[in-house]
Amino acid sequence: MVSPTFLKEIVEDRHSFVDYHLRKELTNKYEAGCAVGIINAPDSSFDPETDRRIYCTYNKENFVEGKKKNKLAFQKALRLIQDPNAPLFFWPSRLDPYQKGCKLLSDILYQVTSKYWKDNLQIVFVANGEYQRVFKDIVRLHDLGRRIAVRDFSESMEHFGYAASDFILMPSLFEPCGLPQMTATKYGSIPIASDTGGIHDTISPLDLENNIGNGFLFKIFDSQGLFWAIDQAMAFYKLQPEQKNHHICRIMKEGKERFSHENCAKQYIDLYQKMLRRPVIMQTKEFYDSPPESPLALKYA
Repeated sequence: MVSPTFLKEIVEDRHSFVDYHLRKELTNKYEAGCAVGIINAPDSSFDPETDRRIYCTYNKENFVEGKKKNKLAFQKALRLIQDPNAPLFFWPSRLDPYQKGCKLLSDILYQVTSKYWKDNLQIVFVANGEYQRVFKDIVRLHDLGRRIAVRDFSESMEHFGYAASDFILMPSLFEPCGLPQMTATKYGSIPIASDTGGIHDTISPLDLENNIGNGFLFKIFDSQGLFWAIDQAMAFYKLQPEQKNHHICRIMKEGKERFSHENCAKQYIDLYQKMLRRPVIMQTKEFYDSPPESPLALKYA
């Protein structure tokens, strides 16, 4: 399952890892209108209203207090500075240096924490992968253990991280679909991500004036692009509570409505119906005006 944008990226030959014959086959089907991309959806267990793996459940109405309690409990569990006002960034994806953009963050990790030192900015990794050691070395070298935590992946800590964090980091080089960026919005944690693949299809730039958007995207895939997006997120974090919380509430509401298995299933049903060219039985005015034994008017979708 891939997103519409990632499918288009394959057809446009933007990813060298895609086999030539596979790309050619997909391109032929795409140009013939026989290939489509469908967005997946997070598991239904990812819901802050019912999630048993987090410290305190909450919803869009009481998320301010709920996330604050989760943040303090998360900080305590990880031995970070306990500060409910500290901006907390969460890395929910595996630490794969090729796809997930680990190097982008490692290049600027110390600079980011230094710039926002007085704000007690914190970053938590709950992920396995070969780049875990790199981040641990940076933390050890600069004595950042009270501000940055690097932990092995576990489902309970993954859920906890979404509930406790203000932002998630997802600087992927490519993303066939991606689930963390969708999951995060349901928990009121705003994605900071590269504008690619499934991220492009599910996250749009936050526009305060027009009351739209659900994340912070950078288009140039380098460490400075990521740094710029983090700066944008921090500017948002420092807004007046009323303004900031309005948008977080909206993002949570839209995320719950949009990123569901029901919507995902509907896309498949619509596709199957198109493939089968099933007739749609429509009861026309003539049907109501004619005797019961009159045939129905058939029209094809």
